[in-house]
Amino acid sequence: MLTVSNVSKSFPGVKALSAVQLDVKAGEIHALVGENGAGKSTLTRIIAGVHQPDEGNIEFDGEIVHWSSPAAAKNAGIHVIYQEFVLFPNLTVAENIFLGHERRGFMNGIDHKQTRQDANDLLDRLGVKINTDALVSELSVADQQMVEIAKAMVHKVKLLILDEPTAVIAGHEVEMLFSRLRALRDDGVAIIYISHRLEEIFELCDRVTVFKDGQFVVTEPVSGMTNDRLVAHMVGRDMSELFPPKARVGEDRAVVLSATEVSVKGRVHKASIDLRAGEITALSGMVGAGRTELALALFGGIPMSSGEVNIGGEVLRKMTPALAIEKGIGLLTEDRKGQGLAMHMDVATNITASDLGAVSQSGWVDQRKERDIAASEIENYRIACRGPQGAVLTMSGGNQQKVLVARWARTSKKVIIMDEPTRGVDVGAKAEIYRIMRGLADKGLAVLMISSEMPEVIGLADCVYVMREGVITGRLGAGEIDDQRIIQLATQKRAS
Repeated sequence: MLTVSNVSKSFPGVKALSAVQLDVKAGEIHALVGENGAGKSTLTRIIAGVHQPDEGNIEFDGEIVHWSSPAAAKNAGIHVIYQEFVLFPNLTVAENIFLGHERRGFMNGIDHKQTRQDANDLLDRLGVKINTDALVSELSVADQQMVEIAKAMVHKVKLLILDEPTAVIAGHEVEMLFSRLRALRDDGVAIIYISHRLEEIFELCDRVTVFKDGQFVVTEPVSGMTNDRLVAHMVGRDMSELFPPKARVGEDRAVVLSATEVSVKGRVHKASIDLRAGEITALSGMVGAGRTELALALFGGIPMSSGEVNIGGEVLRKMTPALAIEKGIGLLTEDRKGQGLAMHMDVATNITASDLGAVSQSGWVDQRKERDIAASEIENYRIACRGPQGAVLTMSGGNQQKVLVARWARTSKKVIIMDEPTRGVDVGAKAEIYRIMRGLADKGLAVLMISSEMPEVIGLADCVYVMREGVITGRLGAGEIDDQRIIQLATQKRAS
């Protein structure tokens, strides 16, 4: 269906692609993986007609093609679903699906009845039930994604490209998406699947192509690939090198935060947890187990219905974010774009946001001091950006996450809570974030990590608390942490 041969592309000062190749067959799901900057997005835009290649050929459906525009590629059967959906929230589902291809009736007016019927037919083919009269703004993210796929099917979609499609969905929604993609594959659609979540590659995809630094590395069947070898292809080093050494076993470390029988109404039930200086503690469990709610309660983001938190000998039965920050606790939320970063502000503003007292006087921000602090943190955390005044909006996910870490490391004197710290970042950036987390622990901080990635929990944590249905079902210390024990505790039934 698609053959990319020796395609190169340069932008001012950057060689984005160098003689790369890719072939995707009809009726297969083909993974395209690599670190940020590997060239995946550039190639996607070339295939979709956004950019023209400097060299090389694109053959699609048996013909050499030179798309003059994205519309030309779409009319030929190529459709891209980006991380940020291209939907109009105040239009209905049916109107979004047929935008620009409206069903016409009498006097060439829009036939709303036919539009709804055709929209329903497309959604039925996908096996989903969505009210076509509903506004897109009223839909879940998963349903919005199905609307995007239905838009692709308005044309005879031959090649569907998905860029990080599970970055904003989880659990059952992911399984539903995979089911729909398999059905499209079985109908003969070629699918390019771009994801940082390697476990998804092994679950869903037929073949995988790896890019590194704008160059082609390898294409292999997924069935013959291992996780460690895939990582080695992507980053040029073994999986074992991703995780820094753990804390030494047997050292007596002070408990800096002790939570006793903390409950959050309907979500967390009498959870007790100790966080020690110099250790990375993981909260593990299935999605919806109550991990985030417990972390938010410790930070004061949601109220505790009962229980207490002991910080440095002071017992607190009510927490607020302001009090938590005063006591030396910081929180990186799992949604860095929606709840963590001010996306349209610069790096300096974001880094100093939780410590305005350090950069202000008489109610005015000293911008020079703000920039100086940011410049220092950019160097400390090796943040790739355009300097203190660069917009975080233009940065990669990994570097955005480092900005958040830099912010909270400034004010977190005792505990730093990191909810899904590597979500949506590539393998190389993960290794950097792991190094930073271990460095914070080595400086005496207690690090509380929430992670849904089993290799991350096993490779990084010094101890693990496992949750199920709002209850802590067990604690695993050094020498006890393995996937079998974690899964057993995560699926253990609640005591009645």
